[in-house]
Amino acid sequence: MLLNLFTSQTFGIILVLLSCSGYYLSFKAHQKSNFKIAIFLLVILGLFLRLYCSFDFYLHSWDEKFHALVAKNLIGHPFKPTLYDNPVLPYDYTNWTSNHIWLHKQPFSLWSMAFSMWLFGCNEIALRFPSILLSSLSIVLTYSIGKYFFSRKIAFIAAFLFSINGLLIELSSGRIPTDHVDSFFIFFILMGIYLSVKFSEKKLLILNILAGMSMGIAILCKWLPALIIVPVWLFLVYDVRTFSRKEIIFNLIILIMTAVAVFLPWQLYSYMNYPLEYLWEQAYNTKHLYESVENHSGSFFYFFNKLRINYGELIYLPLIWFGREIYLNPKNYKNWAICLWITLPLVFFSFVSTKMPGYIAFIAPALFIVTAAFFDFLLKVEFKRNFFKLFRTLLAVSLIILPIRYSIERIKPFSRTDRNPEKIIRLKNLGNEYQNAVLFNYSDPVTAMFYTNLTAYSQMPDSITVKELSEKGYLILINNPSEFDSKFKTGIPVILNFE
Repeated sequence: MLLNLFTSQTFGIILVLLSCSGYYLSFKAHQKSNFKIAIFLLVILGLFLRLYCSFDFYLHSWDEKFHALVAKNLIGHPFKPTLYDNPVLPYDYTNWTSNHIWLHKQPFSLWSMAFSMWLFGCNEIALRFPSILLSSLSIVLTYSIGKYFFSRKIAFIAAFLFSINGLLIELSSGRIPTDHVDSFFIFFILMGIYLSVKFSEKKLLILNILAGMSMGIAILCKWLPALIIVPVWLFLVYDVRTFSRKEIIFNLIILIMTAVAVFLPWQLYSYMNYPLEYLWEQAYNTKHLYESVENHSGSFFYFFNKLRINYGELIYLPLIWFGREIYLNPKNYKNWAICLWITLPLVFFSFVSTKMPGYIAFIAPALFIVTAAFFDFLLKVEFKRNFFKLFRTLLAVSLIILPIRYSIERIKPFSRTDRNPEKIIRLKNLGNEYQNAVLFNYSDPVTAMFYTNLTAYSQMPDSITVKELSEKGYLILINNPSEFDSKFKTGIPVILNFE
């Protein structure tokens, strides 16, 4: 009954009404200088939106189901990431969608999901909870960073935009490709930059070490794009003008060596224990640079075009304005730090042949900060003619309304989609009913293996395979095999139509 309430259209409508009320109260609290209450409300409301989207009681096809199965398997052996935990048939180790040892992603986000499921059980909410939590906490980090770069008001608007952004909400709830991995990556990029800010202010070595650890963990989430922290760190440290050149070099070495100490052990361990898979994945990652892998292609302007879809159609205006600000004040190194945070990934991945929307998701907080600064600039501009005042106001309001509209489109609170499909219910009911069994002819074997203890395959086996597996003690399950009945000899233990 409770599950039906959370997935109903009525609850979606209630969520929208409560969110509108909550965000209004948050804005009012910030206007009255109740900053802690205002940010607390932003985080709680962002958390509710992410939880609402996470109430899809099935695994999403790309890439969540693969991350879910690997994380489930990691519970039993944390340092042996597997997709097919018990591959009873030969497999191609170069095919990340059906192999045994799974090194397609770095392990930190998978370990976190595994730990959550170890605590709360192997279910969809436990799987998604770590990224939902980190995505919500990223709202606070965005506020803290924005406050340092500009002001509390601008930081609050940036945090609000992070809270309601549809792309980030869908990533944390697993609905779109790269899902939880990107939520983790964004959080640790933000944490690394936040700690860099604090280090530049206080010059405490421990803060620099923690920034390096954050960068190392970010690399253990989604590899080398985490190095974006380095140029941001450099401009932040240089901006305060309290570091000598030797101090900058020394602390930069500490930052990088700390990150290396965090991410390198897993690379060495993987190479020593799974050399074929590790070398293949490294080569496959490099292949993304010069070849459109898995048909994820796009023009040079692919990511520039995606900006308007993910952050509102007017996003280009704040970027143009910010470029002008840098031109007029080239010695404002804080602005340069934000500029590099946005432009380096945007330009680099524009040259990369393989294109996916999540590749540059980690620039989102910087985009929100720039948008908020432009919003503040618009409200401060004085015009004598009412027409220009009206235009200014409409433009400023549109900077907020368009992302809200996009968020509603992504969250889909008014939709009637089935969020608890019967097919998944049958799998869950099957659960642990069969032990030491192999399921064949099931269209989604990865999902089947997450919800059961079966080893599953999409193809129909031949009679020889069935006989060999039966002789090894496996129970054979074949889904909807009526047209293939003539293949199998009597006496072989085949269970038909288990659904």
